[in-house]
Amino acid sequence: MSTSKIALVTGGSRGLGKDMALKLAQQGLDVILTYRSQQTEAAAVVAEIEALGRRAVALPLNAADLSTFDTFFDQVITALHDTFSTDRFEFLVNNAGTSLNASIAETTEAQFDEMLNIHFKGVYFLTQKALPLLRDGGRIINVSSATTRSSFAGASAYATMKGAVEVFTRYLALELGPRGIAANVVAPGAVFGGGAMTDSPEIRTWVAQMTALGRVAEPDDIGGIVAFLCTDAARWLNGQRIEATGGMGL
Repeated sequence: MSTSKIALVTGGSRGLGKDMALKLAQQGLDVILTYRSQQTEAAAVVAEIEALGRRAVALPLNAADLSTFDTFFDQVITALHDTFSTDRFEFLVNNAGTSLNASIAETTEAQFDEMLNIHFKGVYFLTQKALPLLRDGGRIINVSSATTRSSFAGASAYATMKGAVEVFTRYLALELGPRGIAANVVAPGAVFGGGAMTDSPEIRTWVAQMTALGRVAEPDDIGGIVAFLCTDAARWLNGQRIEATGGMGL
């Protein structure tokens, strides 16, 4: 059986998820990462992880389509056996997502349902289906957003689902405590560079001006925090929301 610990990172082909996967690998973990459509990019991340001396697999996943989850976990089970010589993994990082900028008055039911499915319902049931494969003593890290603390016009549907994930995370921490599994939230602010964040010089200037550290965030600012939560040093953090914004909107 494999002695290496394994992290499953959703949305790992670009942006925040890519940096999380690489930081976890740098920390000595093997990685299963998912991608929705960017297979070439996902394969490149696998190659980077392998160059670090770790093992990695990229699997397709539409995190908003719950009907595919059983098939996905069949693939996870196969990968665990064939690539990692085990039947469990230790860390689940629910990162996959997208953004939406629409006022309450303009938000359509289809847009609302997309946010619901990918950011909350998908996270809830993907986690549920992962539980039999998650090793006792493991960790769950859910990615939320600064928009659950500070309100920004146009983010209502997105932020509402992220707020639900934060409540869900506290319940995970409570109910999985008997298994020694800790669950926490990382809540980034505006992150630029390869992700879904709308990017322009004007937006970057605006974000930098409201951030205490005086600049915008890059994916490299966030991945290490997720990796830290998967270390033994973070074992007593549980049910917590860690906001990673550089001091945005203080």
